[in-house]
Amino acid sequence: MDHQNPPADDLKKLLTEARTIAIVGASSSPDRPSHGIMRKLLAAGYRVVPVNPRETTVLGETAYPSLADVPGEIDIVDVFRRVEETPTIADEAVAVGAKTLWLQSGIASEDAAARAAAGGLTVVMNACIGVVHSMLRIPRRE
Repeated sequence: MDHQNPPADDLKKLLTEARTIAIVGASSSPDRPSHGIMRKLLAAGYRVVPVNPRETTVLGETAYPSLADVPGEIDIVDVFRRVEETPTIADEAVAVGAKTLWLQSGIASEDAAARAAAGGLTVVMNACIGVVHSMLRIPRRE
């Protein structure tokens, strides 16, 4: 299977309709890419939930040890973890009823994509959610 990311129109709809984004691997360290993306998504008006068992808060938001611990619905699971961890994260995203599994730039796993797609999730791989958000000119959530 050769995964193809959704076309731009579908990505725009996905990012426009999403309300909650869980960032797996979110870091409180300002020099980490996940920190910058979380800051950007918060500024864009999303509810952003950091998921990292080694953090208690990131950018003022309570961090949770796993996706299963996050209260409420999750629209997008944005992943900043090693590729070998992504199939398990895909299974967890399916289990919590997320709508999209988004693997950041440099992360691509056909296994994770297949598991997420089998669970009904839209899958985006090897793409920075922040770059795509800017490129598609998604309006700020109110």
